[in-house]
Amino acid sequence: MTVSQPNVAGLTSAEAKRLQDIYGKNELSPQKKETFFQKVLHILCEPMFLLLIAAAIIYFILGEPRDGAIMLIFVVGIISIDVIQEWKTDQTLHALKDLSAPQITVIRDGNEQRIASADLVPGDLMMICEGVKIPADGVVLRCADLCVDESSLTGEAEGVWKTPTGSTEPTTDYWRKDYCYAGTLVTQGTAVVQVDQIGAQTEYGKIGLGVAAAPQADTPLQKQTGKLVKTCAILAGVLFALVAVFTWFNIPDHPFSDRLIESILSGVTLAMAMIPEEFPVILTVFLSMGAWRLAKKNSLVRMLPSVETLGAVSVLCVDKTGTITKNQMTVQEIWVADGTEQVLVETMGLGCETDAYDPMEKAMLRCCEAHGISRESLFSNEFVREYAFTNERKMMGHVWRKGGRLVVAAKGSPERILTLCSLTDKARCAAEEQMQALSSQGLRVIAIAAAHPENEAAIPAAITDCRLALLGLVGLADPPRESVKNDIAVCNRAGIRVVMITGDNGITASAIAQKIGVPGSDNIITGEALEAMSDEELRVAVKTASIFSRVIPAHKMRIVKAFQENGAIVAMTGDGVNDAPALKYADIGIAMGKRGSEVSREAADLILLDDNFTTIVETVRDGRRIYDNIRKAVGYVFTIHIPIAAASLLAPFLGIAPAALLLLPLHVVLLEVLIDPTCSIVLERQPAEEDIMARTPRDPKEKLLTGKLLAKSVLQGFFIFAASFGAYFASLAGNPDNAPAARAMGLAIIMLANLFLVQVNSSDHDFAYRSVRRLSKDPVMWAVNLGTLTLLAVILYTPVSLYLKLAPLTGAQLFTAIGLAAASVLWYEFVKLVTKLRKR
Repeated sequence: MTVSQPNVAGLTSAEAKRLQDIYGKNELSPQKKETFFQKVLHILCEPMFLLLIAAAIIYFILGEPRDGAIMLIFVVGIISIDVIQEWKTDQTLHALKDLSAPQITVIRDGNEQRIASADLVPGDLMMICEGVKIPADGVVLRCADLCVDESSLTGEAEGVWKTPTGSTEPTTDYWRKDYCYAGTLVTQGTAVVQVDQIGAQTEYGKIGLGVAAAPQADTPLQKQTGKLVKTCAILAGVLFALVAVFTWFNIPDHPFSDRLIESILSGVTLAMAMIPEEFPVILTVFLSMGAWRLAKKNSLVRMLPSVETLGAVSVLCVDKTGTITKNQMTVQEIWVADGTEQVLVETMGLGCETDAYDPMEKAMLRCCEAHGISRESLFSNEFVREYAFTNERKMMGHVWRKGGRLVVAAKGSPERILTLCSLTDKARCAAEEQMQALSSQGLRVIAIAAAHPENEAAIPAAITDCRLALLGLVGLADPPRESVKNDIAVCNRAGIRVVMITGDNGITASAIAQKIGVPGSDNIITGEALEAMSDEELRVAVKTASIFSRVIPAHKMRIVKAFQENGAIVAMTGDGVNDAPALKYADIGIAMGKRGSEVSREAADLILLDDNFTTIVETVRDGRRIYDNIRKAVGYVFTIHIPIAAASLLAPFLGIAPAALLLLPLHVVLLEVLIDPTCSIVLERQPAEEDIMARTPRDPKEKLLTGKLLAKSVLQGFFIFAASFGAYFASLAGNPDNAPAARAMGLAIIMLANLFLVQVNSSDHDFAYRSVRRLSKDPVMWAVNLGTLTLLAVILYTPVSLYLKLAPLTGAQLFTAIGLAAASVLWYEFVKLVTKLRKR
């Protein structure tokens, strides 16, 4: 809604900047930021890094400062990767927070501007309207039907009607009628308010209500990964002791101190390999980056955990107007019941708000202008009183004095207006037939009626007390968006049931639903029928109903609850103040960014910046992609850790000397340098699979690491282990002097297999060549792949190999390593082929 500009230009940008330097931001408490050193300390406290540092210290104790120094360099490298990734995540979350911050329209430099509420300064002219949560204290300069809910401050539930400053006698009351307070909610009307106090100086701030973010509880996904890490850590501790004991007995010829340290070092290597510390990184990075990608597609995620829920949505409850349709109403048909079309159109205009913001009223006023009736001629008459629109009554009216004669101009739902009209049976039947005919065309039907009280004393107190004369009906059309039909088809294929909830007539909604392909469009439940149903009856009814018509916002919560009790994951759209409870109750609350109220946006998990149904479908698609990629990353982490852990576990049992092991702590750290970017950057970037919207929604109770995924990861991991450890063991040939070349062979196979593994695991259905083709133009993928090959070349064919206790591979050995690495991973392509053939 917009408010006409007052006769003042507001502050200039320069004045606003100067005042902000003096008064600061409009915030109750400054945000505390974690320092760089706090971030580093937080990372160092992770079990993995404590083990790395312990391993480095052991190297120094062993009298091998060179190995210890290399170890510490790797530690700094991995910490740098984690710090940079955390910094990027913080930047992403900060940008998302800026996007979702409350905003307010002000007048600056003589123009209306939309600014962050935090940037308000004393003297600013705020333009407030229905649904806005007032962000600062201020004086009401002008208003129209302004009612504010001040219960958050006063405890009084009844709305307060505001008046412009100076229009009433001064009172001694603490809470002023010509003043608006921060934290209160506009429930009706419009106003221009001059900011007086901001931040902690407001009444809201004085009471001491902080706006610090509430502590975030862990999501089910975070709890699952936390349990996995703890389980692996416990297992690592047990195996650490086991390997240390076996190593101790394997080297009886070593001095006691060396024997003890070598045993501990072997155990540390295994423990480092066993702890999948990447899981928390995966969750944080995938959810925050996923939210950022959604924001670029006009879908702003306010609650990061909701990203994981998006992929499980099975019921999508949407409003018709503005989401399914263009929200560009036009008057299509006019039916005159009594009098002339000109009188009907003029009465229709008199029943509209002077500052029309509703698309339907705007269409009606455009219709008046098309009939030669200007706004000036309509609203230059003397305004007497208003019958405000309510969801319960579904009608409204204005009383005007026009040419010395009183006129009640009423409009609203035909079902309600007709109950107030004196009609013959024949006239009533004719009106109802016409209403049915217009509705069946998909038009929104509004009845227009009038009355002429003799004097002001005869004006009824409520519109329901009026006796009206029906002038006729108007049919308005809001055509569906061009892309909606295709979007509904996508939802149908994806197993997502689209349900239309509207305040409009059921027949109108059904006609629109039929046009766009909503299944079951002829099954309609009206608000009145819903009111009469018990919760159990409603649970049964929602299984087949696709249209809910003439509902009020209070009904929406019952509809959502009924679907949820049937086991559905519900996404719900809303834009009004009264939609906030339903948005909160839904699994995913989706608020409209353009036409939605501030309150509905605060209650929602997701804000559509373009109010477009296509954006909802794309958001669900991306939600599925994000969850898929999280699962792929978790499977990848298990797979790549198995050859590392198994090699560390098996060597002591085979009696291999600690100095000749396939992987020393140095090499485990080197592999971590590869694993961290792969799971947190490469897999996050994987595009959606081709069939992602042809699957049914996932079961929300399904665990992240399913038995099937674990079996696949274990199998893939053991194939890589068999290839790498087999090649290493064969090259070692029982001679510790061959350890550098054997180790180089095994390490090269693991590093090369890592490249193949990402492509193969990019999809459970598509072949690897398709994944390569999809990402062939992605510079990050090229950088990671070439970076891995470069790293392999550096550690094998430069002097660095001596420090890492490796030896260069011959051409034949290198090609053998490539072949074994490919074979250890690409066998899964045959599994995909067999699966596809079976499905066919």
